[in-house]
Amino acid sequence: MGSLPSPCGHSELVKERSQAIDRREFGALFESQKVYLNHFFDNLDLDQALTFAQVLLDAPGAVFFSGVGKSGFVANKLSQTLASLGFCRSAHLLPVDALHGDIGALFPDDILVLISKSGSSEELLNLVPCARAKGARLISITSVMGNPLAAACDMNVHLPLEREICPFGLAPVTSTAIQMVFGDTVVAAIMRARKLTKEQYASNHPAGKIGKSLIFKVRDLMKTHEHLPLCKEEDMIMDQLTELTSKGCGCLLVIDGDHHLIGTFTDGDLRRTLKASGEGIFKLTVGEMCNRSPRTIRPEAMAVEAMQKMESPPSAVQFLPVVDDHGVVVGIITLHGLVSAGL
Repeated sequence: MGSLPSPCGHSELVKERSQAIDRREFGALFESQKVYLNHFFDNLDLDQALTFAQVLLDAPGAVFFSGVGKSGFVANKLSQTLASLGFCRSAHLLPVDALHGDIGALFPDDILVLISKSGSSEELLNLVPCARAKGARLISITSVMGNPLAAACDMNVHLPLEREICPFGLAPVTSTAIQMVFGDTVVAAIMRARKLTKEQYASNHPAGKIGKSLIFKVRDLMKTHEHLPLCKEEDMIMDQLTELTSKGCGCLLVIDGDHHLIGTFTDGDLRRTLKASGEGIFKLTVGEMCNRSPRTIRPEAMAVEAMQKMESPPSAVQFLPVVDDHGVVVGIITLHGLVSAGL
């Protein structure tokens, strides 16, 4: 099969339909959204919100979130965020799928949070009696007063909504923003109450930049043993060119007979020495031209600390010798290695 031809006159049609967004109207929309969000903050029942947060914090079982449409996306996001903290089991329960078997995941003492702007979603209302029969505690989060979902649940949290920013006042734009802000703020409160540490948080995010920056130590990413570009201070510079270039570190680590770090000699030092000394470089030792006060780091330091140390003034460097408490070289960590690890 060949590729489908482009619609005839497509580019002309796009040109005809394209419209410029008025800058003043654009700015006015953001101002309106700000007003609507402030209405939410100014009118939220803090005691009601606090009760909801405490219920989630004290949950004896799992916490499920459910919603329809855009509220369903919010429910999914909040369930994932709560689960990532590691405090309790949390999952997204699709209302239609729940009525076709997924409700089997719900047990007594579990909590089911139903998110709906109107509180009139038929899918959620149909889910209520089934979830109640399973012994779950039901909590609704809605924005319309006196709605049927709130009346059917054990508890309701009202999210004040002045109106949607949509031109028709219908599309869930402001309401979903309010739902997300509310849910994420509650999760932040739970994190504080549980005194979540960075290490605990990172343990549930091992593959992301957050987890890597909090989990990886220098010893996990440093080069060691035969991969180290080592030389002695009495070695001639020109005799160490292979060592300088073959290890992929861009430097030499100058050590004494007991592997104590004396200094470093970089490919930049080589160029500067060659420019200043010319043929005299053949008579120079590494020890005569090396930097005897290099930045170093300990193997137990966090990898992100190594990154910060490399980038610190007066000028950035591409590597750090890794030394133990006695100044003995145990490794080298490079900027390339940190970047490759996703830091």
